[in-house]
Amino acid sequence: SPCTRSCTTVSPPAGAKGAIRIKAPAGGETVVHDRVQGEVRFPNKDLDDFIILRSDGNPTYMHAVVVDDHDMGITHIIRGDDHLTNAARQMVIYRAMDWDVPSMSHIPLIHGADGAKLSKRHGALGVEAYRAMGYLPEALLNYLARLGWSHGDDEVMSIADMIAWFDIGDVNKGAARFDFAKLEALNGVHMRRMNDAELLDIFISTLPYLEVGPAMAARLDDTRKAQLLAALPGLKERAKTLVELADGAAFLFVERPLRIDEKAAALLGGDAREILRGAHAALKAISGDWTAEAAEAAIREYAVAGGHKLGAVAQPLRAALTGKSTSPGVFDVLAVLGREESLARVADQID
Repeated sequence: SPCTRSCTTVSPPAGAKGAIRIKAPAGGETVVHDRVQGEVRFPNKDLDDFIILRSDGNPTYMHAVVVDDHDMGITHIIRGDDHLTNAARQMVIYRAMDWDVPSMSHIPLIHGADGAKLSKRHGALGVEAYRAMGYLPEALLNYLARLGWSHGDDEVMSIADMIAWFDIGDVNKGAARFDFAKLEALNGVHMRRMNDAELLDIFISTLPYLEVGPAMAARLDDTRKAQLLAALPGLKERAKTLVELADGAAFLFVERPLRIDEKAAALLGGDAREILRGAHAALKAISGDWTAEAAEAAIREYAVAGGHKLGAVAQPLRAALTGKSTSPGVFDVLAVLGREESLARVADQID
């Protein structure tokens, strides 16, 4: 309990082990010069003569942390603003010991989207969880750096940018809100900007931590690596996380005959299989190199000749090639899979 100055004149009972308190200034103010919060003043009458050594001989946190920081040569203290009131009491100890007070910066806490202090229900998770959710290290750092700090109108930053631009004095005083939707969008931007080979390396190294990753990694031979690299330009345009990238790339790892999901099956109903039969013949007739451009030309020619809209041909073709209703561009899929595998997958759905 707080000690009033009257207790300093009372002698303890014989043999009693007393706690040791520090005699705080009775009047005036203790001023914390904070690089984020500015000049923060605390009336000394509110600080009381707080305990620094308990009756059992153990130092309190307030005392131990100051001694430890001093002995470790700490020059800068950066911590949450919920420790700001501690700073005033710690300054009393620094001054009593005639030690230099480190530069202090008390940064605002991160809140959830609902404005409440961030907790596990908001997503206050370890970095391993964000890796398993498919976020890139650079994107997560970018998002965290931008929570409560800014550099002009720059939203997307590399690690080198953040190192060069960051200044603790530019951190806002108010609490920032953690928003998964913004993190996801920013992650997608980083993925699209990343060199394909670099993104492939990160994707492969992250596979062991993704839910579907180990099974995918087990089938990742040199051929599939080359296919995946070729498919990345289209895949990363549709994905915001590495989890979504893995989902989009799944068509490269499945064995024939493909399992057709419900939405894709709907695209193969009615006249679609007859249209698919004609598309198969058009693709089989390609005599030159098997490329996305050659496949597109053949399918467009077939669609025009048969009086079909391009979508009426491309949609069942996508379903037959991937087992899904969404994928990278269908002509890119044909190019990545190659002639033999593409024709075989289409044939599976018309035989």
